[in-house]
Formats: sequence, structure tokens, C-alpha cells
Amino acid sequence: MRNLLATFLLCCSAGSALAEDAAAVRTRLIAELDANTVIDAKVKAFAKDKLVPVIGDEVLVREVKAQNAKKVPLADIQTQDKAWTAAEAELPIQKEKLSNAAAEAIRGLAKQLPALREVFAMDDQGANVGQNNLTSDLWQGDEDKWKKSFAERKGGVDVGKAKFDKSANATLQQVSLPLIDADGTVVGAITFGVALEAL
Repeated sequence: MRNLLATFLLCCSAGSALAEDAAAVRTRLIAELDANTVIDAKVKAFAKDKLVPVIGDEVLVREVKAQNAKKVPLADIQTQDKAWTAAEAELPIQKEKLSNAAAEAIRGLAKQLPALREVFAMDDQGANVGQNNLTSDLWQGDEDKWKKSFAERKGGVDVGKAKFDKSANATLQQVSLPLIDADGTVVGAITFGVALEAL
């Protein structure tokens, strides 16, 4: 009985430590957003209040981890990326990235937060996992939005310059954050295109 109680207490304390790790990541990201000089003040408040809580979304984390587990060679991702950018008609992979469970979760989020015009989740190599609008490319691994938010599994913040987006008919500022598992492990990243006019 004593051993059973000790095991239970050990599990509980481990669970607390894991939650603290995830909380520590969120706290650090909020501090990075506060220190960022590029981000619009309204977007900063929106990101801290509405976007940071999304980084642990169970569906997004599960779907990103599932794609990570496939261990697709980077060369294959880059070949798919070339086909993606050259496509004149919708490819099966594009349809899949717009209709899978991650895409459904993203559409639900964008419906709750109308200021979000584009959202896409990326895996541990920078390949898209799911999105609400078709991105211009599949692979983001060579761009700061993935490099700085994934940050070699440490997690960070990347904020792009605000610019007018013709397709969204709005001035968008991209905010990219890591996606984290319950224990604070960085599994991927997510980019939010926030419409300044909607805030």
C-alpha cells in the first residue's frame, strides 16, 4: 500500500512538473512578444490573449506529431514543394492539407477569431500539416516563420512586417509560434495571419 501511494505521489508531482514546463514556454513566448518591436500593438495584445493559448491545442499537436512520426525525408518534402508551387490545378496533397483534422481545427479557430485570415500548422521540418487557405508553398523550413518559431525545438516567436494582402483584402501581420506538447516539448510551429483592420 505504501509503495502504491509513493508511486501515485510521484506521478502527480511529475504531472505538475510537466504542466510547469508548458507554462514556462508560454510565459517566455509572452515575454518575447512584449519585447518585439515589429509587432503592431493591437496584434501584440491579440497574440498574447488569443494566440498563445492555441499553441497546445490537442488536435493540432496530435496531427503534427503524427506527421512527424512518418519521418518523410526532407528531399521528398522539397520535391512535393516544387510540384505544389508549380501546380495550376489543385493537387491531392493540397486538398488533403485543406481538409484533414488539423485544417478542420484551424477553420474552427478562424471562425471563433475572425481577425485570423490565414492559419497554417507546420511539422518539425517546416512542412505544412493543415491550413485554412492554400499557401503558396508546402515547405516553410527555409523561412523565418518556421526557423524562429520552431527554433531548433526550443520554441520562439517570429513576427513579419504588416503588409496588404490582396487575396484577404486586408493588411495582415503574420505571427508565428511553436506548437507544444503537454510536457512543453516543441513538436512544430503555427503561423497566424492577423488582419489589423479586424482588431
